[in-house]
Amino acid sequence: MSTLETTLTLIGGPTVLIELAGFRLLTDPTFDEPGAYHSGTVTLEKTRPAFLPTVAATFTTPIGAGRLGGAARGLAPWETALLEGGDGRRLHVTATPARHGPVGIEPIAGDVAGFLLGVDAPGDAVYVSGDTVWYEGVAEVARRFEPRLVILFAGSAKPRGPFHVTMDNNDAIEAAHAFAKARILAVHNDGWAHFTESQADLARAFGALGLADRLETLAPGRALRLAL
Repeated sequence: MSTLETTLTLIGGPTVLIELAGFRLLTDPTFDEPGAYHSGTVTLEKTRPAFLPTVAATFTTPIGAGRLGGAARGLAPWETALLEGGDGRRLHVTATPARHGPVGIEPIAGDVAGFLLGVDAPGDAVYVSGDTVWYEGVAEVARRFEPRLVILFAGSAKPRGPFHVTMDNNDAIEAAHAFAKARILAVHNDGWAHFTESQADLARAFGALGLADRLETLAPGRALRLAL
């Protein structure tokens, strides 16, 4: 198996610049400035900005693509699209199932998705969990694919009460065991007031269970180069 090289830069919150196989991808970009954002009875407080440059393609859920229009493309779970560069570069993008909280949250949270990136074959490089907790859909991703790097949306976000809608430390540990051969990287744990577990919290949890050597960390604005 050939070595893959990737460079990762944390913009903030869930937004990471991934450079892989000559492509540059931005995860879950947010356009909003810091401040309080109201949605019905829920108020979310953003503490850091993020940005998105002009891009050729945006991958999201089918419903999300309908709302965004333009270059947005909706992928159903397990559906794969192929990005092709002008010099023969190719990257497989595969949508994965995700659930943004406990069972029953779907009518409130709406459709969400994760994505796999593959260089030589679908899903052989990077898995980005998206806004999800640990549940059977994520376990199925681990059964079907063997990504070398798993990027988890952690932070145990709690915008609507006592339950979390992104992975908490326990969920991240479950994922680390399910993706037993992958290196683990957690984002989505800074930049919003409703994130309740930090990157340091996760590092302590992994260390307590002997998993510290599996966990990579990102500092905002600093590029991390990995050989996978």
